[in-house]
Amino acid sequence: MPHDTLTLALWQCPYAAHPAAALARLDATASRARAQGAELLVCPEMSLTGYQIGAPAVAELAEPADGALAQAVSTIARRHGIAIVYGYPEHNAQGKPYNAVQFIDADGQRIANYRKTHLFGDIDRAQFSPGPQAPAVFDWQGWRLGLLICYDIEFPEPSRGLALQGADMVLVPTANMLDFDEVQHVLLPARALENRLFVAYANACGQEGDTTYGGLSTVCAPMGGVLAQGGRGEEWLQVSVSRSALAAARSTSPLKDRRTDLA
Repeated sequence: MPHDTLTLALWQCPYAAHPAAALARLDATASRARAQGAELLVCPEMSLTGYQIGAPAVAELAEPADGALAQAVSTIARRHGIAIVYGYPEHNAQGKPYNAVQFIDADGQRIANYRKTHLFGDIDRAQFSPGPQAPAVFDWQGWRLGLLICYDIEFPEPSRGLALQGADMVLVPTANMLDFDEVQHVLLPARALENRLFVAYANACGQEGDTTYGGLSTVCAPMGGVLAQGGRGEEWLQVSVSRSALAAARSTSPLKDRRTDLA
C-alpha cells in the first residue's frame, strides 16, 4: 500500500577522518533518527570517505556498489529499520572512480545507485569520472524517488528528466561550499516549483582542509515553499511530506503545457 506520508531526516554533518569513524557516526545517527520516527535518512555527498581528499585517496577507497561500505550501511539500515542514502566513491574499471550515491532500504537491500553526471570544476574532475547515465526514478513504499548529487541540481535538466519520469521527490546528497547559498535560497525552491515535486538537499558542514561547507540543508515543497532548513553547524532536519500536498500542487502544474515539439 502506498504511504500517504513519508518522514525523512537529513543529516548535516562534517566529514569524518576515516570511513570507520563515518560508519560509527552513521550508526548512531540512524538509531537516533529512527527513534524520532524517520523512515529515511539522507546523508551528504561522499559522506563515508570525505569529498576533497585527493585523487589517490579516492582511488584507494573506491569500491563496487556492493562492496564493504555498502555491506556496512546495509547492516546499519537493518539494525535500526531505516532506509539510508549515502555517498561513496564507486570503482570504475575504465577510469577514475565515480562520485556515487546509493539508496539502501530498511531491510538492507540496495534499491538504487546513481553516479554524479555534472562534475564541479577542478575538484571533481581531478578525482572522478562523470556518470554515463541520466538519473532514473525508482519506487519505494509507493513513492517515486530520484537521486541527484550536488552540482546536478543546479541544472534544470536532471530534475526535469526525473519529473517527466514521474518523480515525487528528488534526494540530493551534497557538499555545497560557503558562499554558494543561492543554491539553497533560489535554485532548490525553483526546482521544486517548476517540476511540482519535493526536493530534499542534505549538505555537509564544517571544515575539510581549506574548504568550509555551508550547511543550510533544505527540504522544499512542490510549490517551492521551504519546509525545513538547517543552520551552519552539525544537525539533522526531520520533516514529513505528504502525497496530498503533492497532488494539490500538481493540479496547477504547467508541465502539461510544455511545447515538446520545440524542445
